[in-house]
Amino acid sequence: MLFALLALLVTAVLLLHLCARILFSFIKKKPFPKKLLIATLSSVILVSLIYLYESYFFTFSAIDRENLQFGPGPITSPTEEYTANAYYEPYGGAAGGVNVWVEIKNNNEKNKAKTIYYGDAKSNFSMEWLDEDTLYILNDEPDFPNSNRSIKLEIGKEIYHENGLACKSLLMKDQYETCYQK
Repeated sequence: MLFALLALLVTAVLLLHLCARILFSFIKKKPFPKKLLIATLSSVILVSLIYLYESYFFTFSAIDRENLQFGPGPITSPTEEYTANAYYEPYGGAAGGVNVWVEIKNNNEKNKAKTIYYGDAKSNFSMEWLDEDTLYILNDEPDFPNSNRSIKLEIGKEIYHENGLACKSLLMKDQYETCYQK
């Protein structure tokens, strides 16, 4: 992410410099700045590739697992086939916020956890199994009606990603049938 921001900043500076040099070359009848044009176009291509990679090759591996905080759970499904765990991921320091994600572990498969929910954490968060394959996730801020991120998810078929990155990901499209976003 930091590399992407740096590349974007460098591209913006190069683009501004290129525009100034092109204008200067027309006014002063100087040679066209070909090397600067090539450098700027290369930078634009790099930023475009970074954007495409971030958008279409998303996985949940970018979650900050070093600073995670445990949320509600674990809760086991009625048939004890699945266990749901919620985790909190603080971001932005003192002025930031907290994201929440829910992982489902298939108890019949060792070390096989799958993220099915990722969104901005609200003050009212809980999980409840509705049946052996359906988990209800309550994520709401009662004082703000438009903040409700609650959803029922069928395990193995549905996921939720608040910003929709998992829904666009080419790497994840075979892992679910339906993807929900805000």
